[in-house]
Amino acid sequence: MSYETIIFEVEENIAIIRFNRPKVLNAINRTVVAEMKDAVEKVAADKSIKILILTGSGDKAFVSGADIAFMRDFTPLQGRSFSDDGKEVLFQLEALPIPVIACVNGFALGGGLELAMACDFIYAADSAKLGQPEINLGIIPGFGGTQRLARLVGKAMAKELCMTGAIITAMEAKDIGLVNKVFPKETLWEETMKVARLLASKGRVSLRAVKDSIERGYDQDLRTGCYMESDAYAICLTSEDAKEGMGAFLEKRKAEFKGGLP
Repeated sequence: MSYETIIFEVEENIAIIRFNRPKVLNAINRTVVAEMKDAVEKVAADKSIKILILTGSGDKAFVSGADIAFMRDFTPLQGRSFSDDGKEVLFQLEALPIPVIACVNGFALGGGLELAMACDFIYAADSAKLGQPEINLGIIPGFGGTQRLARLVGKAMAKELCMTGAIITAMEAKDIGLVNKVFPKETLWEETMKVARLLASKGRVSLRAVKDSIERGYDQDLRTGCYMESDAYAICLTSEDAKEGMGAFLEKRKAEFKGGLP
């Protein structure tokens, strides 16, 4: 599949999806959703890919939100279909067994913030702005924003952001736990790639186990979550990566993890 609205590339073992509609600040329409779905499925199928990064083309936006001109005349059924399709892609993104980083290089508003929140964590430029301003259009988030935002920053803060439509700075987003780290715009990509390469050097089995344990255990009670962690821990012990990691520690050398995922 050739892409019109995104750029998909792989550098070493790191995949990059770059939203590429800079003239409309990378706004989301149905084509963006369909092409992202295809790219995410490619990542899932390629066992050589260890990390995925999402970012935006141009110097102004990660993704500025949904394309308002595209959705202005939606019927309720068209709106529900667009919302469902977008949510499904984000569920697929979350389900990837590899780390996914949002590199927020500019505006991450509405659907753009929803995309970023479906990643494992967010790095942002100091000039980035984030928010769920749909209320200003007389609508609400449609790609899971009310749900993921509440889980990340708490109910009260999520209500405030969604009800006021406030757009906050990257540092404000970091202060409330929405963004992990903020970097100068000039070094954001370099810093993101530095962490991506670090993660790519870790064992694939243990990275997946960490991701699954946190995601699946988050909504469970503590004891159930800890039992889930114990199962994942025990499985990791049987992996080739565990043998390599513990062997390297005992032999005082750097581990070279080469284990794969089934």
